[in-house]
Amino acid sequence: MSDHTSDRTHLWMRHEARSTERRAPLTPQDAARLVEAGVRITVEESAQRAFPLADYAAAGCATAPAGTWHEKAPDDAYVLGLKELPGGPGAPALRHRHIYFGHAYKGQSGARELLARFTTGGGALLDMEYLTDDSGRRVAAFGYWAGYVGAALAVLHHRRALTTPLVPTDRPALDDLLASTAPAADTTAALVIGALGRCGRGACDALVQAGLEPTRWDLPETRDLDRAALLGHDLLVNTVLTSTPVPPFLTKADLDEPVRRLRLVSDVTCDVTSDCNVLPVYDTTTTWAEPVRTLREGERPLDLIAIDNLPSLLPVEASTAFSAELAPHLLRLAEWDGVWARALHTYRTAVEVQEAPLVI
Repeated sequence: MSDHTSDRTHLWMRHEARSTERRAPLTPQDAARLVEAGVRITVEESAQRAFPLADYAAAGCATAPAGTWHEKAPDDAYVLGLKELPGGPGAPALRHRHIYFGHAYKGQSGARELLARFTTGGGALLDMEYLTDDSGRRVAAFGYWAGYVGAALAVLHHRRALTTPLVPTDRPALDDLLASTAPAADTTAALVIGALGRCGRGACDALVQAGLEPTRWDLPETRDLDRAALLGHDLLVNTVLTSTPVPPFLTKADLDEPVRRLRLVSDVTCDVTSDCNVLPVYDTTTTWAEPVRTLREGERPLDLIAIDNLPSLLPVEASTAFSAELAPHLLRLAEWDGVWARALHTYRTAVEVQEAPLVI
């Protein structure tokens, strides 16, 4: 596979295999701008996507049936998505360059198998989590909306106002629900860890919208963690994602502390099955159908919310913000600028670490 694209970049936006994924990495409005600039775009049909296929067609995109990228997309196309690819026994090798959140670089469950599919097929993973500028900051992220929804769900569950299964909505409706469920005097103590990042700011904004003023922790507080203070809050919203192992913020032993006031953990990052998990008190995420899991029962119960596609519950707002950040970089794919070169280097390094054969 060449490190360079053809003069006319071809993006193929796939249908998401996960049934609860409503977002799109590229909106029709931003697709129109790319098409006008000379980018060729094919968009697969998807009944669950928040944006109608007709809007992409009106923007100048070609269309294709859902799930046909593997057979129909040209070899030089970039397959654009968000969440996991269809997998399982007999899953085909991957010959394309894929742009999505692969979750395969930190030893997660299934990472070796996924990277082997790329190396066998001659493709590559340009992981959205590792699209960074010269300073190492991510150029496009869903973090703000992940934090907002994660904190909002925590408040609603704490107030016994969370209905299931969860369904997508919009921010005005969610804000109205947060405001309407607030008691006259709410003494709930909420803690946001990672409060100064994108995700943390979203979480704090949602808590303020709900009538709460959260405790805000960031790097100084996590370097010297006050565990008693953490356990002294009612709600914990974790928004910290780390690429190297650090001492955990919460352990199973902490859950059994007799002084624990903590009743609910909302883990926005959901970095389970990785050595970088800062909340190793659970090993599987929760779902839209069952968003809350009980970690401890009895007189001092403790519940967990750990949904790994939170922004999809506000699909239009989240997609619009993300697409606006990503689109300018998609426009520069043909130039193979620093963002994309770094992403490919990160992929190659991950392959070497996983000891898979490198064939690109």
